[in-house]
Amino acid sequence: MARPSQRSASGVRTDSSSNRSMGGGGGFVTVVPYASVRQTEKVTRVSTGMNECDRVLGGGIVPGAVMLIGGEPGIGKSTLLTQIVINEMLNQPNSYRIYYICGEESPEQISLRIERMMGKATKSKEWKDRLSFLPSTDVDACIDQIYHEKPNLVIIDSMQSMQTSDLTGTAGSVGQLKETTQRLTNTAKALHIPMFLVGHVTKEGTIAGPKVLEHIVDTVLELSGERTGFFRLLRTVKNRFGPTDEVGVFQVVEQGMQEVENPSALFLDQGLKATPGSAVVPVMEGTRAILVEIQALVVESQLAMPRRVGRGISLPRIQLLCAVLQKHCGLPLGNMDVFINVAGGFVVQEPAADLAIAMAIASSCTNAPLPTDTAYAGEIGLLGEVRSVGLIDKRIKESKRLGYTHVISSKDTKFLSQLVLGLRKKTA
Repeated sequence: MARPSQRSASGVRTDSSSNRSMGGGGGFVTVVPYASVRQTEKVTRVSTGMNECDRVLGGGIVPGAVMLIGGEPGIGKSTLLTQIVINEMLNQPNSYRIYYICGEESPEQISLRIERMMGKATKSKEWKDRLSFLPSTDVDACIDQIYHEKPNLVIIDSMQSMQTSDLTGTAGSVGQLKETTQRLTNTAKALHIPMFLVGHVTKEGTIAGPKVLEHIVDTVLELSGERTGFFRLLRTVKNRFGPTDEVGVFQVVEQGMQEVENPSALFLDQGLKATPGSAVVPVMEGTRAILVEIQALVVESQLAMPRRVGRGISLPRIQLLCAVLQKHCGLPLGNMDVFINVAGGFVVQEPAADLAIAMAIASSCTNAPLPTDTAYAGEIGLLGEVRSVGLIDKRIKESKRLGYTHVISSKDTKFLSQLVLGLRKKTA
C-alpha cells in the first residue's frame, strides 16, 4: 500500500502549489464549528493481560496510541514488553499480529527470552506465526512494512537505534530521535495501530533526547526500582487517554514480570514485632494506598558533624525532621548519627510520611518500640505541629485491612511532642 502524501495538522496539503492567504504564507484551512463536530464513541481498549499495566495505561491499550517507556539499563523494559507480547499472543484471536522491531537485539536473543519466560508453553505453534521480527534500524523501511502488513501492535526497541537516511546525523542524535519518533507517530495515527517505543535515559534519570520527544507521543511510562531488588514500579508521566497518578507494581521472577496484587506485602515485614526504630505509614500511589515500613537507626556519632543518611527518603527531609525533634521534643540528636531506610527499596516522596519518619527516629533514640497495631500518617510543620494529609479515609481503610487498627494522624494529636512524650514515659 502506498503511503499517504504529507499533510498538515488541519488535513490540507502542504505543497507549494496550494493557494495562499492574503495576510500570510500559509494555505487556507477549513473552520470547523463546534456544533458540527461528531462525538466519537467510547474507545475500545485492548488489555495487556496484566491488571497492573492496564491500570497505569488507564484501562488498556488505545488503538493508535504511541507509548514511550523509559528506564535505566537493565531495569526490565524489554522484559515487560516481552511479557505484553506473550499475553497478547496467548489471549487475542488468531488474526492478531505483532511486529517487534529489534534495533538492538537480534531475533534469536528475543526468542530465547520468550522461551525462558513462557517455559513449556513455547511448544505450542498456534501463536508463533502471528509474531514477526523486523531486525532493522531504518525507520522508513519499517514504516513501509507496517503500511503493507498492518499489524495490530508494534514494538520498537529502541528509539535510540532508529534512524532515517534523510538526515545526516547518527542514530540517537537529537535530530534523528525527533524525526523518527514523529514519523512513527504519524504512522500509528494513520493506521490506528498502537506502538510501544523504548527510550533510553540519561545519567540524570530523564528520557534521552529533547523534551519535545515526550510531547510527540501520547503516553510516557517510567519503569523504576532497584536493579538488584525484586520489584519494579511502572508510573505514568504523561497520558492523553487516562490518569497520570496511577502506579503498577511488579515483582521480578525467573519467568519475567509478575504483577503484585497486594503491594503492601512487599514492603512490610510482619516477622518483626515490637522493634525500636520501626514505624508504618500508608502512602498514596495514584488512587491506591500502600503500607510501607520506615526504619530508623540512631547511634552516638564519632564525628564532629553527625551524619544524616537516608535511603528512599530525601536528605533535606531527614535534616528538617531531626531539627524539629531536637527543638520541640527535646531529643538529643545534636551528637547522634541518624540513618533512615524505607524497607523494600520503596521511595517515599509525599509529606504524609513525615510523622512515621519522626516516630521511627524517636523510637530508636529512646529505645522504645512503637505499638505493632499502629500506623502513622501526617505532615510535620516547622513548629512541631501535625498537619492533615489528603485521602486519610482511604489510608485508614487500607491500614485496618492489613491489621493496623489505629492510624495516628492530625485527628488524634496536634503536636509531635505529645507522641514523643508517650515514648519517653515508657522508658522512664
